[in-house]
Amino acid sequence: MFRRKLTALDYHNPAGFNCKDETEFRNFIVWLEDQKIRHYKIEDRGNLRNIHSSDWPKFFEKYLRDVNCPFKIQDRQEAIDWLLGLAVRLEYGDNVPDNSKTADNATKNAEPLINLDVNNPDFKAGVMALANLLQIQRHDDYLVMLKAIRILVQERLTQDAVAKANQTKEGLPVALDKHILGFDTGDAVLNEAAQILRLLHIEELRELQTKINEAIVAVQAIIADPKTDHRLGKVGR
Repeated sequence: MFRRKLTALDYHNPAGFNCKDETEFRNFIVWLEDQKIRHYKIEDRGNLRNIHSSDWPKFFEKYLRDVNCPFKIQDRQEAIDWLLGLAVRLEYGDNVPDNSKTADNATKNAEPLINLDVNNPDFKAGVMALANLLQIQRHDDYLVMLKAIRILVQERLTQDAVAKANQTKEGLPVALDKHILGFDTGDAVLNEAAQILRLLHIEELRELQTKINEAIVAVQAIIADPKTDHRLGKVGR
C-alpha cells in the first residue's frame, strides 16, 4: 500500500518494504527523517537512530507527536502512510523551509500539494501533457513522471540553463578553395555547395566519433575492474 509513495521518494526497495519487520521498520523511520522529513536537527536524531534501544518505541512516539502526526504508535500502517505523505509534500512542494523549521511550517508552505489527488483525471491529463511536451518517457505512476518533469525543468529550463543554451559559438572561417571536392559538377555554384555539404558531413562524423568514444569510456569504466572467482581456477589439466 506504500509502494507508490516509496517510489516517488526514491526508497531503495519500494516493492519489498515490510513494515511488520521491526528492524526494517525502524531503519525506514530513520531513513525517512534523515533524508526526507528532517524535522529534527542532526544532533537531535540520536535517540531515533538508536534502533536497538529498548526505549526506541518511546522515542518514536515522541517523534510522532513532534511532527503532529494524528496517529499513535499502535496505528503503524496509518502512521507510516501519514509520514510518507508529509515526506512527499516536502519533496515536491514549493518553498520548502529550512531543516530547523517545524513540520507545521513545512506543511503550510507545501499547501498546493496537500489535497493533490493523483487519481484525478485532470491531474493525469496535465502531467501527461507536460510529459509529451517535454518528450519524457511515459510511466504508469504519474508521481514518477511529475518528478521527472521537475528534474528536467530544474536542469534545463532555468534561466541560467536557457541562457547557456542560447549562447552561440562563432566558427572559424573556412577557405573552400583549399578543400578538394574530388569531382566536378560543371557548375561553380554547385561545386561550392557540394564542398560545404561535405564539410558539414565531416563535422557530423566527428561528433558521432566523440559520442562513440564517450560510450567506450563508459563501458570500460564498468568492466575495468573485473572480479575474479578463484574457485573456478585450476592448475594443470
